[in-house]
Amino acid sequence: MRNPFVTNGYAGAEYFCDRVEETGDLRSLLTNEHNVALISPRRLGKTELISHVFDCEEFKESYYCFLVDIYASKNLSDFVNILGKSVLDTLKPKGRAAWEKFLGAISSIRPEISFDINGQPSWSVGLGEIRNPAATLDEIFSYLQSADRPCIVAIDEFQQITKYGDATIEAAIRTYVQQTTNAHFIFSGSHRHLMDGIFTSPSRPFYQGVTIMNLKPLSLQKYTEFAIEKFSERGKSIDPDVVGILYSRFDAVTSYIHRVLNVLFSRTDTGEKCSTDMIDEAIDFIVRLSSDTYESLLYQMPVKQRDVFLAIASERNAREISGSRFVKKYGLLSSSSVSSAVKGLLDKDFITNDLGSYSVYDKFFLLWLENRGMLHR
Repeated sequence: MRNPFVTNGYAGAEYFCDRVEETGDLRSLLTNEHNVALISPRRLGKTELISHVFDCEEFKESYYCFLVDIYASKNLSDFVNILGKSVLDTLKPKGRAAWEKFLGAISSIRPEISFDINGQPSWSVGLGEIRNPAATLDEIFSYLQSADRPCIVAIDEFQQITKYGDATIEAAIRTYVQQTTNAHFIFSGSHRHLMDGIFTSPSRPFYQGVTIMNLKPLSLQKYTEFAIEKFSERGKSIDPDVVGILYSRFDAVTSYIHRVLNVLFSRTDTGEKCSTDMIDEAIDFIVRLSSDTYESLLYQMPVKQRDVFLAIASERNAREISGSRFVKKYGLLSSSSVSSAVKGLLDKDFITNDLGSYSVYDKFFLLWLENRGMLHR
C-alpha cells in the first residue's frame, strides 16, 4: 500500500491536502480569463496546487494545460527550449492532430524534432541549438493563439527570467501575453522580492497586468485532519500532537512536514500509533542521509559567504543584516561584504528573503548545522 505522504510531486486528489479555497479561487480566475501571479516561499505546494487544478475534469476536457518549470534556465534560449519541450510532451498523449498542429507552427526548429519507430515525436533539441530563440518564441505563442482549445500555461519559478541579463525579455513576454487571447497564464514564483519587483513595480512591464495570488501555509487543523485520516485509512493512528510539533518546528512548510510524516508512517506498524517520541529519530534519519551533501556544500562556500550563512542560520530569522549590530555580533567584515555575500547566497538558494527576513532555505540543513554545533549561541 502506497505511503500517503507523497514527497515527490503531485500524485492525485487522494494525496492532496485541503487547499479547497485556493483551488476554487485559481479555477475561477483562470476560467474567467485572468492571468495570475502565484507567489509564496518554496516548498509550500504552489506546483502541486497548479497540478491539482489542472487535474480537474473541467480543465482536462476543455483546455490544454502546460506546466513549465524554468528553474534551471539561464537565458532566453533555455527558456524557449524548456517551454517548447513542455508543450510537445503535454500534447503527445492528446493524439496526432494535437501535436502535428504544434510541430507545424515551429518551423524554425522543426528539423530538430525526431520520431521513434511508432511515429511519436521527441523533443531532441539540445541546449544551444535554438539559434534564433526570439523567432522560436514567436512561433510557440502563435501556436497557443491558434490551438483548437484554449490554453493555460503555468510558468513555474518565473522570477528566473530576472537572471538572464537581458532587460528586454520581460517586456517581450508581457507583449506576447497581452496579444495571445487564446491562452492565459500562471506565473508562479518563490522569491518574493523578485516576484514583487516584476509584478508590483510601476516601472516594470507586468505592472497591473496580472491578478496576484499569495499562497499561505496550510492551517494546522487541516493538516492534522489530513494526517489522522491517512493513518486511519491504512489501519494506523497518530497522536495529533505529532503534527503540531512538526508544524511548529518547520514553520508550517508543507514539504518538510510531509517528509517527516512519510518516515513516521513507514515506521508505524499496522494497528500501532505514531507518538511524539518517534519524531526526533525520524528527523535525525532524514538529516543523516544528507550529511555528506551538507558537508560538501558548506566546504564549497566562499569564506565570506559561509560566515554570513552561519550568522543568518544562528538568528533563524535575521533582519537588518547590514546593520552594525548584526555585523559586530557575528564578527563579520563590513556591511558591504555582508550585502555581497547575501547576494551570492540568494542566487544559489542557500537563503531566502521574505519581507526583509532572511533565513536558511533548507530547514534540514539548518538542523544539521545545529547538530554539528556550528551555530552561535
